[in-house]
Amino acid sequence: MTTNDSSGILFERDEHIVRVTLDRPERHNALEVADVDRMVAVLDDVEADDTIRVLLLTGSGDRTFCSGASLDQMSSGQMSGELFDTMTDRLAALRVPTVCALNGNVYGGGAELALCCDFRIGVEGMRMSVPAARLGVCYPIGGLTRYVRRLGPGTANRILLSAEEMDGAELFRVGFLTELATRNAFDAAVSDRVGRLAELAPLAVQSMKRIMRAISDDSTDTLDVDRIIQRCTASDDLREGIRAWKERRDPRFEGR
Repeated sequence: MTTNDSSGILFERDEHIVRVTLDRPERHNALEVADVDRMVAVLDDVEADDTIRVLLLTGSGDRTFCSGASLDQMSSGQMSGELFDTMTDRLAALRVPTVCALNGNVYGGGAELALCCDFRIGVEGMRMSVPAARLGVCYPIGGLTRYVRRLGPGTANRILLSAEEMDGAELFRVGFLTELATRNAFDAAVSDRVGRLAELAPLAVQSMKRIMRAISDDSTDTLDVDRIIQRCTASDDLREGIRAWKERRDPRFEGR
């Protein structure tokens, strides 16, 4: 299933996998207000559908993954950092694991969009820069917090305060990229990662993601964590996983 509208967001569903594509290649996949609204709506739909196991985010073309928020709309006041945060915060909190396929260069808010995902696969030859300091933009606290917690203050300083441009190899070295692939191997690397996640026990994957996010945010609740773990312990998926292991076959998980 594929859906599209004037917002410049493509949405495709293939069994347990959802693919979201930023589709303004002539504008380096810059995001307008309509795109933010559309993305939040898509993410809400994914959250509500417990048959979805993985979300893949990428961009159209092979030049740019995303150049962030539309500068024209930023200048006019239509777009703001706070509005952009409604999308990035929603993506970062998504129940299912998320994979960002950075099909090309990434700029500005596009880097934060990628940083919200659990896995980031880059392509050799790509470059990234966040020119907020060059434009006079101060990121909202949500974005700044995400950079510091996920990459550490040293790397966050390089990217945000110094507006330093980094290539794919450096992005992999500092931990921004989970994986770096050649152009020829890029699609296979993305498919392998997404396929692997879709085959695993969804209840266990989503539970561990939720707990690890709470740990990262220093917001763990012992009783809540125990409840989540006990749900997995009592699940049909655990029994199926053990049976499949003993029978030397692939498990058939149902997410319950």
